[in-house]
Amino acid sequence: MEFAILGPLRMYEQGRSYTPTAPKQRQLLALLLLNANQVVSTSTCIDELWETSPPNTALSTLQSYILQLRRTLRSVPRIGSLQAARRVLETRDGGYLLAVRNDELDVNIFTSLVREGRADLHRDDHTASALLTRALTMWQGSALSDVQAGPVLRAHLVGLEEDRISVHEQRIDADLRLGRHHELLGELSALVTKYPTHENLHAQLMLALYRSGRRAQALEVVKRLRQVLHDELGLEPSPRMRNLHQAVLACDPVIDSPVGTDSVLALDLARYSSASTVPLQQPASAHAHAHGE
Repeated sequence: MEFAILGPLRMYEQGRSYTPTAPKQRQLLALLLLNANQVVSTSTCIDELWETSPPNTALSTLQSYILQLRRTLRSVPRIGSLQAARRVLETRDGGYLLAVRNDELDVNIFTSLVREGRADLHRDDHTASALLTRALTMWQGSALSDVQAGPVLRAHLVGLEEDRISVHEQRIDADLRLGRHHELLGELSALVTKYPTHENLHAQLMLALYRSGRRAQALEVVKRLRQVLHDELGLEPSPRMRNLHQAVLACDPVIDSPVGTDSVLALDLARYSSASTVPLQQPASAHAHAHGE
């Protein structure tokens, strides 16, 4: 049996889909999968399915949905009976538990690959990048993209998306340390379009552009970021981002070296005190570009 939540909801066995079609059953299955092998209380299920307006029949209706999910599980040849389905979708004190092996659920595989990849960061960036890339391929679009999400699911989905972005950042940093700046340009351009206020992704794009001999475009990145932050949030770029901007202006050799954004953003702003008055939106023209501009 295989389950997928990192994209459309899927439940399948040997290539055949057993995914429920009824919206509430899909929502309930998604909730149980996000809490696989843990008891989900009946109150949590009711909150997710009906938010602040549960019907008087909420408990009995929930029990009916659980029965329908068990009947769906029974139709899977490997399970085959309602009794066996009850061992997969168990009734526990105060709630329900969906028993799933780690290798049956895509988010568990993702988490395992991320754990392995992070353990190799800096020590073996080639392996780390490969593992984190495999982890990201588990995603087939936005998590639970075809499921109606209530408040409990929405909170889980925010956390999953943050995890996904974090893995992107760490894998890209590994690739920057490996000198793969040219190969990263397309991916990073797409990511900053998707996450227009995310500073670290913009910093990574600036580094990749600068190391690819495209200093003017690197400076345009911070200019656009500054405008978006100002227009949408009323904020200025962080000191770390301004630091990187000044490093690009100064053609600091440290940003040519094979290091990731953490090392670059840790630069001491004081070293650029002579350039600190240069506004972000107007890159100084006096600096020659060491990469051929």
